[in-house]
This record gives sequence, C-alpha cells and structure tokens, in this order.
Amino acid sequence: MEEQREPIMKFFEHKHLKAELSERSRPFCELAEHIHATIPRNAERSTALRKLLEAKDCAVRAAL
Repeated sequence: MEEQREPIMKFFEHKHLKAELSERSRPFCELAEHIHATIPRNAERSTALRKLLEAKDCAVRAAL
C-alpha cells in the first residue's frame, strides 16, 4: 500500500514559479521528495520537512 503524501509536500511545488525562482526552489523539492520516500513517517520526518521548507522559503526570498 502506497503511503499518502503529507500535506506539507504541496509547498515544495515549484513549476508555477518564474524560471529563476523555480530553479532556486527545485533542489529543495527534490530533497523533500527523497526524504518523503526514504524515511518512515514519524515526528522527526515531519520536522525535517518543515525545516527544509523554511530553508527553501529563505532561499527563494533571498533571490527576490
């Protein structure tokens, strides 16, 4: 049975962004997908994804 995606994963989507911001965001999306696929669902995975999202947001804002 395939695991349901965590709601936070939608915030890593980047294809709707302008090209420059999408390229800045893409590596964070790839890492989030890797974490989601390889680490069992638990509080630590959720925390890792949340902190990765914070880092992604900072990197995208830095490019603005």
